[in-house]
Amino acid sequence: MAKNITALTIDLEQDGWDTSTGFIKREVSMPELDQSNPSDTISVIVKIQYAGMCGSDRGIWKRAAFSDMFKESLAEEGKSLRILGHEFMGEIVEAGSQVEELYGIKTGDLVSGDSHVTCGRCFQCRVGEQEVCQDQAILGISIDGIFAEYVKIPAKNLWAIDTSRVRPEMAALFDPFGNAVHALSKTDVRGARVAIFGCGQIGLFSILLARTFGAAKVIGIDVNQDNLDMAKELGAHETILVKPETKANDYDADPAVIERIMELTYGKGVDVSMEMAGFNSSVNNCIAATRFGGDVILFGIKDGDFVIPDFSRMVVKGLTLHNVIGRQIFQTWQTAQRVLSDKSNGVQDKMWDIIMKGGNDTVIKLSEFSPELIEDKMAAHPKLVFDMQN
Repeated sequence: MAKNITALTIDLEQDGWDTSTGFIKREVSMPELDQSNPSDTISVIVKIQYAGMCGSDRGIWKRAAFSDMFKESLAEEGKSLRILGHEFMGEIVEAGSQVEELYGIKTGDLVSGDSHVTCGRCFQCRVGEQEVCQDQAILGISIDGIFAEYVKIPAKNLWAIDTSRVRPEMAALFDPFGNAVHALSKTDVRGARVAIFGCGQIGLFSILLARTFGAAKVIGIDVNQDNLDMAKELGAHETILVKPETKANDYDADPAVIERIMELTYGKGVDVSMEMAGFNSSVNNCIAATRFGGDVILFGIKDGDFVIPDFSRMVVKGLTLHNVIGRQIFQTWQTAQRVLSDKSNGVQDKMWDIIMKGGNDTVIKLSEFSPELIEDKMAAHPKLVFDMQN
């Protein structure tokens, strides 16, 4: 009889999507490699040590993101249960017969890995744009993910890590940290004024990186004062608290926020706005806050249609909009590793000490998981990591 392992899941038949929230801890079958299966010869079994809870995981927790992809992928597979999660580090405990020869990794190696499983065949993959592969699958969303004690993963997705350079809990965050690296690679921020709308986990990483990459002024904007306090500790020059107010429409830009940004930029607007929250009003804040000829980086994701009032204004201002998904595989990973490995810049220490509170109340053992506990932790902290080592 196959061994069972513990995993965090959603089962559409038992839990429902529209009638539930959260993740359910269940027993699932231990993954196995079948060396007679060609795809398994280039895959590995990883014993997960740490797994990060991403902003997209929070969206799935609340059933506010990726609903169509989630449902359609399960229907295509003819099943109802999905193992969640995509940020991880762990140890390879079994490898397919071709893995070491093709990818230079082997049993016993410590690895993290990219969450986007690309096809390698489409036009985008062939020209080096794997992050927008037209036939990609995403761990924990359109295929089973890594919130489990053991997982099977294509070896091509893995990145070898050195825990003498990057602490294990931080190695589990290469994926989301890479989102911020990728977003900040879209335009040159050296000497720029940068506004970051949404100081959740990726927004906070972006504030830290914007300072590291040479931005002259970094402004953090959020509805949560605790997040703004962290933004200040990470290097934001200014912060703006979004206060509840009555607007004609929920999607409208916030006039008080825009007024303050104009004050801070001498009436010009910022050179770069980064939308990291995913709300319609936040997108419109970015458009309104950016100077003529500036750049808007769109990263946040929410389901549904968006409204952009006065669309022609965006065109007349000559704004450049960058839509960012995932990481550039593996260019972003190399940049992220170098930034995190450089002890002199303080980036890794600030991530651990400020965002992760030194692991105090932010690292949660899988054995202690409950929906109620995670709800409390999500309300208190922008970033959580599961310790999967029961």
